[in-house]
Amino acid sequence: MPSYVITGASRGIGFEFLRQLSADNANLVVGLVRDKPTTEAKVAKELPGRNIHIIEGDITDYDGLKKAVAEVAKLTDGVDYLIANAAVVSPWSAYDGIGDLAQSPKELEKDLVESFKVNVVGNIHLFSLFLPLVMKGNAKKVITITSGMADIEFISTYDIAPAAPYSISKAGMNAAVAKFSAQYKKDGILFIGISPGMVDTGHYGNATEEQLAEAVKMVQKFSTYAPFFNGPITPEESVSAILDVITHADIKKGHAGAFVSHYGNKQWL
Repeated sequence: MPSYVITGASRGIGFEFLRQLSADNANLVVGLVRDKPTTEAKVAKELPGRNIHIIEGDITDYDGLKKAVAEVAKLTDGVDYLIANAAVVSPWSAYDGIGDLAQSPKELEKDLVESFKVNVVGNIHLFSLFLPLVMKGNAKKVITITSGMADIEFISTYDIAPAAPYSISKAGMNAAVAKFSAQYKKDGILFIGISPGMVDTGHYGNATEEQLAEAVKMVQKFSTYAPFFNGPITPEESVSAILDVITHADIKKGHAGAFVSHYGNKQWL
């Protein structure tokens, strides 16, 4: 029975992982969430009768994560796939360039620290704590949901100025993935970062007119980068593509520590 553990599984891409993976009842699917009762109610309503287990686990709470690992260990002797999907996406810094954000130094520092704490430190603790179970798994795959916004060449070539704290933190986590891979590749554990593409998860539904104007400018740059780009894809489309990449990713094929898109290459959109 393949086992999957997904963080941030209460909504968006995380919940879509639950939906698609649990379609096969032979899979053991575990969702780590901050609000267990609400997510359990959602699963009971939308995905009744499936082999899904919801466990409380906040990646910024180290002791809570330890308890979550112990709960997962009661369900399975090993974890085949650990999918680090939980992340913070700050609406405050999503639309302006870093120079503009720096005009509010305290707010910028707070945003950077929170982004780093969740998107980097939390996932490093997650990986470290789950490693013993991953070691006992069959697939031994650890996946970080990252972002093309962390690709330095993409940022520089197309002048992608917005969302600096998010981009910086995701780039930091990409480096962490490579470091974990460098240490544990010899043990047969595949660490890989996969960008989900631009996905419509409703993060920016409350954006102001000014912010939406900035978003339009960024989308225009995306269109220059990828002329075929028609706007955000759905969580269903994204997760389906990511799972295909996960299935085919292999240390022997050069994927150890890699940073790729939902296409399995460097095409972010």
